Amino acid sequence: MLSRQYLREHPDEVRASLDARGYDDTDLDRILEVDEEWRALKSEGDDLRHERNEVSAEIGRLKQAGDDDEAEAAIERSQELKGRLQEVESRADELESELEERLLELPNVPHESVPVGETEADNVEVDRWGFDDLRDLPDEVVPHYDLGEELDVIDEARGAKTTGAGFYFLKGDGARLEHALIQFMMDLHREQDYVDLFPPIPVKSASMRGTGQLPKFNEDAYRVGGDEFDEYADDDLWLCPTAEVPVTNMYADEILLREDLPLKHQAYTPNFRREAGEHGTETRGIVRVHQFNKVELVNFVEPAESYDRLEALVDEAAEVLERLELPYRVLSLCTGDLTFASAKTYDLEVWAPGTDADDGPDRGGRWLEVSSASNFEEFQARRAGIRYRPEHHESAEYLHTLNASGTAVGRVMVAILEYYQNDDGTVTVPEVLRPYLDGQERIEGHEKVGESALGTGE
Repeated sequence: MLSRQYLREHPDEVRASLDARGYDDTDLDRILEVDEEWRALKSEGDDLRHERNEVSAEIGRLKQAGDDDEAEAAIERSQELKGRLQEVESRADELESELEERLLELPNVPHESVPVGETEADNVEVDRWGFDDLRDLPDEVVPHYDLGEELDVIDEARGAKTTGAGFYFLKGDGARLEHALIQFMMDLHREQDYVDLFPPIPVKSASMRGTGQLPKFNEDAYRVGGDEFDEYADDDLWLCPTAEVPVTNMYADEILLREDLPLKHQAYTPNFRREAGEHGTETRGIVRVHQFNKVELVNFVEPAESYDRLEALVDEAAEVLERLELPYRVLSLCTGDLTFASAKTYDLEVWAPGTDADDGPDRGGRWLEVSSASNFEEFQARRAGIRYRPEHHESAEYLHTLNASGTAVGRVMVAILEYYQNDDGTVTVPEVLRPYLDGQERIEGHEKVGESALGTGE
């Protein structure tokens, strides 16, 4: 979250950032009003306590001097001060709670280098890779959802039957390819000096709040035991929406040392998102689903190094796509498309040639976001209480957190099924993945099971 001091000293800058993000600034007006009243009450409280201490000392002196009338008047004054102090402290506590609640709903301030814009159409492409030497593709590339069904490696119908829309089965070589991608990504990031973690999948509300998922996006997350958001419930758990949440919060309320940094963790997890405001815009395939696998890269760094680390983080995630020889582009997100907690984000989008889209490249197909590399600066660290000590004798400071997907496994699979598709309907396995598939070079599909294999459904 943003610090109170920062809001007091830079209200115009915060107001401008809210406007650039498309947020209403009325909350900021209220926050500043609450903070001003809270500070006035804290000051009054300090004055009341000081006067009460003086009066208490005066009461003792008057009683010792035998001046009972004056002592009684001083006692009455002490009671008045006590009553007023209780009122002041009670009101200050109310304002403190409101202030904390409203601060949690303020987004991060974009970095000065972030392009100003309203929607994803205003994002700026900063790099493109792999289009100078494309492999030969069929005249008509079959979309992954049709190809997956023909090869019987993706089964959406049975996933919907067992769980619901937005869930699916991977079968045979489809499941093997998913496992291969996960292991390949983790091996690669281990080469990049990432330390492996296998975190808990359910997370507490405090953890969701620490990384910025709560309270803003509670409707997009799956609550364990019910739909109501109540962090004081006995079953205060959410299904992990991204490994960013447990991995970042494993250091919540701790002080790290300078020699610990930079700290680089990677974690594979299944992820669960309702995407309440988005699901339904794409009903076929495995691009927009409620459960998906992802390898997440989380970094903890000193503030002075965070933007250099962001550029390196983009390169680390992009190496996945380059070793798979999948064409991609990098976008710098505009202010209106930044996530709530991010100060700056780069999106990596892989090219999937099987389905045309309005914003696809000139060769057709479409772009699929497979990684968002973000610098949150101290926004998450302040919410989660993660600090570091620059020197052993110095005061602790908030560090900076960053993360990127390294990458979204399902969407990379979509790109492989479409980009590595052959004229005969088979799929060539990217060379770098073959060691994970016992040397297999092609995915040729499976015989379907059940009466539906007859094509009659009867």
